[in-house]
Amino acid sequence: MLNLKKLAALAMSLAMLTVSFTGCSEESEAEKNSTAASEFVELEDLPKPSKETGKVANFTAPEKGEEIIVMKIKDYGDIKIKLFNEQAPAGSKNFSYHASTGYYDGLIFHRIINNFMIQGGDPMGVGIGGESIWGEQFDGGTHSDLIHVPGAVCYANSGHTSTNGSQFYIVTGDTVDENMIAQYQAAGYPISEDAGKIYAEIGKGTPFLDGSYTVFGQVFDGLDIVYELQGVETDSGDKPLTDVVMEEVRVEKYNGEDVKFYIDDYK
Repeated sequence: MLNLKKLAALAMSLAMLTVSFTGCSEESEAEKNSTAASEFVELEDLPKPSKETGKVANFTAPEKGEEIIVMKIKDYGDIKIKLFNEQAPAGSKNFSYHASTGYYDGLIFHRIINNFMIQGGDPMGVGIGGESIWGEQFDGGTHSDLIHVPGAVCYANSGHTSTNGSQFYIVTGDTVDENMIAQYQAAGYPISEDAGKIYAEIGKGTPFLDGSYTVFGQVFDGLDIVYELQGVETDSGDKPLTDVVMEEVRVEKYNGEDVKFYIDDYK
């Protein structure tokens, strides 16, 4: 049987309290960066998400010349992320613009839970700060083609996808099998047939978060680093005892190197 109380506790651990955070320093940096400023898009001008197909898109490799995110973790190495501009246009734009202006540089992963996720993106470093590039919360929605497999990059929220800001998490996940997936589906969780097969094949993930949090990216290189980070020592509030620092988060053009998602890498 599913332990619903445990699932609820895990989901609540992602919630972030919303505070007024002006982000003046980030705005001044953006003004200095003409390239980034020219790429700013008003929320209402973003394209609509592509049609949901029920086919998992997380493991779609980036194409040569496509913009990707490279996250340099101090003392660990680079994590490379594909953004899903078609399925999650608002979430992708928010993250890439923040990255292009240096918003995330020097921030920490303030909450890490082994076999669940690593969470960061709060300028205050405590889980109650941050904002979107539009200066307010935004609704990134959900898309059935993007699910909570290991390496999925998603926005933390305070109860609904309309409360997205700058805080995000990267899934590591706990054990999942066919029986558990069947129970989730019977309980009403929005897990498609294709998603269920992927979860069962990988054997890990957080499928109980599908439909409640905006998935907008996927780690395609450096998942080993994410797994290493989830094992750091933390205090009673799940904050690492030694800071895990995003030394630099930048936008790069993918150089076209062969990328193959091996299921074994995600187990």
